[in-house]
Amino acid sequence: MSIKSKLTAAISLMLVSVVILYHLVSEYSMVQGFKQLMAESMRNSAEQAEQAVADYVNRTNAYGENSLPGLEAMFRQIRRVNPMIKEITVFREDSNDIAFGTYAYIDANNDPFIAQALQGNSFEYKETKYNGDPHFRSYYSSGKLQGYVVSIVYDQSIMNQMVGMKRNNALLFTGLFLLLMMVLIYVLVGFMIRPLKDILWKVNEVSSVRFHKPIQIKRKDEFGLLALKINAMSQNLSIYMSKLRKAFEENRRMKEHLESFINHSYDAIHLMDLDGKVIQINRAFEQLFGYEESEVLGMRFPTVPDTHRMEKRQMIGLLLAGKKLPAQETVRMTKSGEIIPVSVMVSPIRDSDGTIRAFASICRDMRSRNRMEELLRRSEKLTTVGQLAAGVAHEIRNPLTTLRGFLQLQQQSQKLNVSHVNLMLSELDRINLIVGEFLILAKPQATKFVTKDVRDVLNDVLVFLDSEAHLHNIEFRTVITEEECRISCEENQLKQVFINLLKNAIEAMPGGGSVHISIQRKSDRIAISITDEGVGIPEELISKIGDPFFTAKETGTGLGIMVSQRIINSHQGTLDIQSQVNVGTSVKVTLPAQKPERKEDLPAAQ
Repeated sequence: MSIKSKLTAAISLMLVSVVILYHLVSEYSMVQGFKQLMAESMRNSAEQAEQAVADYVNRTNAYGENSLPGLEAMFRQIRRVNPMIKEITVFREDSNDIAFGTYAYIDANNDPFIAQALQGNSFEYKETKYNGDPHFRSYYSSGKLQGYVVSIVYDQSIMNQMVGMKRNNALLFTGLFLLLMMVLIYVLVGFMIRPLKDILWKVNEVSSVRFHKPIQIKRKDEFGLLALKINAMSQNLSIYMSKLRKAFEENRRMKEHLESFINHSYDAIHLMDLDGKVIQINRAFEQLFGYEESEVLGMRFPTVPDTHRMEKRQMIGLLLAGKKLPAQETVRMTKSGEIIPVSVMVSPIRDSDGTIRAFASICRDMRSRNRMEELLRRSEKLTTVGQLAAGVAHEIRNPLTTLRGFLQLQQQSQKLNVSHVNLMLSELDRINLIVGEFLILAKPQATKFVTKDVRDVLNDVLVFLDSEAHLHNIEFRTVITEEECRISCEENQLKQVFINLLKNAIEAMPGGGSVHISIQRKSDRIAISITDEGVGIPEELISKIGDPFFTAKETGTGLGIMVSQRIINSHQGTLDIQSQVNVGTSVKVTLPAQKPERKEDLPAAQ
């Protein structure tokens, strides 16, 4: 049922209720008016009958003539004027005898109204029934009729017919009026709610995502205001829908791009929730670990070995705490149980509020890289061995050529030349030195680390080289900290490093000068600095220092710095060289300091 019909029915119902109430009130007023009019008519008729009877009595008393026919004619005239009168009866007050008229509708002996009238109680009319028919009766006793009472009987059915006719006419007119009003109300309601149809049409358009046609506003009432607001709402929804479509299209493209990137990545990528359960994987994950997507979804850390579960939980905890984690090399387990080395990077996935909702784990298979690094290390070793072999062959060939020449010369001369012998011995010593340094590089030495104070080790070397420094007019200037500088070291190897560095400093100053030596403790590190005032090293050659058999000295082998670097590396330290031509060279050695022993670790005093 439409709202138009509902409103029409409601208004019509209210109108019908009002009309019915009005009709009831009007009918009551009409009936009362008829009764009042009837009472007036009864009074007039009674007065006429009373006057006729009085005239009759007076004439009879005065003239003794019988004028009863005239009285009856008068009664007929009264009844003709008022057709509702059924009978007119006159009673004597001193008895119940009827003096004049008929009494077809009256029981003179048993009628209580007659007794009341005879007692002088006049009343206009009373309703009564005779043989089932409704009638009205009136009784009058007045001064004009001394000793007589006039009774008039009226037919109530005539008044009822008139009232019924009036009622039927009223009902007819009321029905026609209601019908006309319902039609008019239906039309008016349709006119009033016509904008509601346009609003409903617009709402249907909006629900179908069509926003372009606005409602044509022609009214300024509440419906017009509602239509105006709906037009504004439709316009805003159109703008928002356009933005949403654009954002949806951008999100769709970005999603396709990310999915394409993830699925075509060679790294195994999987997404997991905050509990570590897998929610998405890519093809590389399936290929690397052997899981199908349907198998692994919902599993918790499926690729993490039991021995590394705690490590994974710690990573998740750090990420939840807001820390960023670098790539970590670890191991993972495939579906078949194979343990493979991987590089893992785990990143948090946050929502628009910055809350972590999931984690993205990227695993890179390190087996190929490890094999390549191993091949590269082997290649570098072979290259180094080749370089060392070539250098050793070159370095040994020169003194061997000299030895061969001197030996051939003595063989031809059949004489022993002492100077030649000394030169040959010098060349043999050179060959022995080259072979000894080469053995240090090629063969691991049996080392035994002990705790020493680096200041003592360096002082022993300074005492050993002091005489050589004086021969070359060189002075050692030391700045040594008073703090304890204990380290774990192989003393002889460390002395060899200091000897090599100090000899290089002495040889760099052929004209003499000063070698500045410094030992400083910096937290858990000890820094030893040896600086000369020599000719320096060109910048382009500094990067080559330490290469096998590279040297700027005429008599050097190029293995001293290489051996020193190897020794310092074995002591978990660093060796750094800085130089400037015609200014000098500075070599800085940094070694880890030994942690001081706690009091509870010291032996108890005896």
